[in-house]
Amino acid sequence: MSKRFLITIVLLLTSLQAIAAEVSGFRVWADPLKTRAVLDLDRKTSYKLFTLQNPHRVVVDLKGSSIETPLVLDEEHAGVIRGVRYGNPDADTLRVVFDLKESAELKSFLLDPTGQYGHRLVVDLFAKSNGQKATMVKRVADIDQPNRDVVIAIDAGHGGEDPGAIGRKKTREKVVVLQIARELKKAIDAEPGMRGVLTRDGDYYIPLRGRYDKARKARADLFVSIHADAFKNPKVQGSSVFVLSPRGASSEFARLLADSENASDLVGGVTLSDKDDMLASVLLDLSQSATQEASNKVASDILGSLKRTGRTHKNYVGRANFMVLKSPDVPSVLVETGFISNPGEEKRLTEKEFQQRTAKAITSGVRNYFYSSPPPGTWIAANRDGARHIVARGDTLGGIANQYSISLSKLRSANNIRGDVIHVGRELVIPTS
Repeated sequence: MSKRFLITIVLLLTSLQAIAAEVSGFRVWADPLKTRAVLDLDRKTSYKLFTLQNPHRVVVDLKGSSIETPLVLDEEHAGVIRGVRYGNPDADTLRVVFDLKESAELKSFLLDPTGQYGHRLVVDLFAKSNGQKATMVKRVADIDQPNRDVVIAIDAGHGGEDPGAIGRKKTREKVVVLQIARELKKAIDAEPGMRGVLTRDGDYYIPLRGRYDKARKARADLFVSIHADAFKNPKVQGSSVFVLSPRGASSEFARLLADSENASDLVGGVTLSDKDDMLASVLLDLSQSATQEASNKVASDILGSLKRTGRTHKNYVGRANFMVLKSPDVPSVLVETGFISNPGEEKRLTEKEFQQRTAKAITSGVRNYFYSSPPPGTWIAANRDGARHIVARGDTLGGIANQYSISLSKLRSANNIRGDVIHVGRELVIPTS
């Protein structure tokens, strides 16, 4: 047997071994636009995918592969998938079949290992009925409607394959922040003239830019991203509020200008497609400056409210280069509701009472901000007389009067205050400016 022949045989066997994978897990999630099925693999492999009709099915064939554990469908998050089964149409093929409730368009791709995950085969299914998409359409606010609601986009961090931080008791960040986000929506919806919109309302992942894109499509006046922090020191605790750092804002500004698809981007209701580069740059710069200023103000109000209800990690608003905060025209803040790496806070993050208290504190800060700076044409702008301001640590009568653009004497008169002393937690009536 020649040396060249032996080398050829070895290379052939190595090649066959490389494409033979073992399926070690299966997960599925549904979001408002698609259903995502994920097969965990122990190595990269080749596959074929096709559809069948009557009934509707998606078939995945993996050459030389096997299954380590049975595939179990989570019916709560199954979306368009009705069932999953598998078998061997021939000795060298593993076939996985997804039975569908209706026909769907497909997109599939392989992912390399990252974090806690190994190789993965992802199959995205887009239901042709578009029934799921209708839910998002109904949420869009008509910005031209008189006395419209202020819209707050509430973003529960992580989701789906991305669990976020995990506590000692295996509490997953993606779960608790969704629970807090739902409580925040309830609290905001209970406020006259305010309405909350969730970027996700289930256990599925949304890309970071996709999150603030959802806020922009809903014509949100504010974007609030909810997270639960983690640190190597388990004693660290407290909530935090972040806005985008100037460096992060500048880099995103450059990306927007450089992006060839930016012609269809809207900034403050103005399309950039018919503007030259200089004018587009000026418009984006003005929009971002106003957005950052508003973000700073609302973040300060939220932090002040959180200080009154529990421990905060820092006494000032943090600045970080979070991708999710990079919307050029929607004021955006990120709230770390607690440290999931702290055993005590991990427990509290799972408790309904803590979730509701945190949601109400965030709502109070958001309310203070919008009553001090109501967007024109909103219900709040038309009905601000009798608005309330909760006094935070560091507040002064003069500062509150300036914040709401009213005279100090008018503020004193509305609240029957003779001197300058006000106590933290007191609720002040804000008269019409």
